[in-house]
Amino acid sequence: MNKPPRKPDWLKVRLPSGPNFVRIDRYHRQQGLHSVCRSAACPNQGECWNNGTATFMILGDHCTRGCRFCNVQGGQPLPLDPDEPARVATAIAELQLRHAVITSVTRDDLDDGGAAQFAELTAAIRKHSPDCIIELLIPDLGGDPAALQTILDAAPDILGHNIETVPRLYPLVRAEADYRRSLQLLQDSARSAPQIPTKSGLMLGLGETVAEVKQVMRDLLATGCRLLTLGQYLQPTRDHQPVTRYLPPEEFDSFRDFGLELGFRHVEAGPLVRSSYHAAEQFQEADHGNQ
Repeated sequence: MNKPPRKPDWLKVRLPSGPNFVRIDRYHRQQGLHSVCRSAACPNQGECWNNGTATFMILGDHCTRGCRFCNVQGGQPLPLDPDEPARVATAIAELQLRHAVITSVTRDDLDDGGAAQFAELTAAIRKHSPDCIIELLIPDLGGDPAALQTILDAAPDILGHNIETVPRLYPLVRAEADYRRSLQLLQDSARSAPQIPTKSGLMLGLGETVAEVKQVMRDLLATGCRLLTLGQYLQPTRDHQPVTRYLPPEEFDSFRDFGLELGFRHVEAGPLVRSSYHAAEQFQEADHGNQ
């Protein structure tokens, strides 16, 4: 077995701290809220929470898929919580968040993949926090166009769906997903609701080539997607897919420059970048592009 590469110095982060971080962390614990910031072991919790951005995870905390890169636990999920939209919307209002990212586990057991819950939560946030930017990071919904339309009709400010990796690696790291289905979701969203910017993201360091990454970027741009995040894959546990390579910061800079030259409005690229990193700044770029 090949020895895994040693984690470089540029991936070291400070322990999260600061008044906003402490406040949001305490609120999560007290209210029993699920946050992908914690469930997925995101390295940017401290910075994002202190800047007034948080990512909530809905539809429970058990995913019906077993992607080899993800730290969210799999297994049989519990029934939907009908009080979840009101509870999360109340939390966003009480925490006075300026940008809320809502994601979820994948729920293949639900007829609509959880679309109605996304829509109900979006409406609840609009009611309680009318100035808060709402970014939805959704699963592929099994490729159901009606489920996607339910979410688009709720009119989020940003609609995200991560492509995650290059198509060659799908059987290895996300066998139950489909590259073309994900592209189709982003394309259908851009065509049906062009006023809602679409966003996607990739993890690098799983064995992809530079040429493959650039082709995925072209494929995403062709769907109408104009916001992109590129970050380093970090192996959550020994049971997950191992890292094949740690990309240096300058390589991420090169991908960012390439993406901007292609036509993306904003490319957030770096070793510690995740989907919601600098989400508010990305929205500003997209909003200016729509004017």
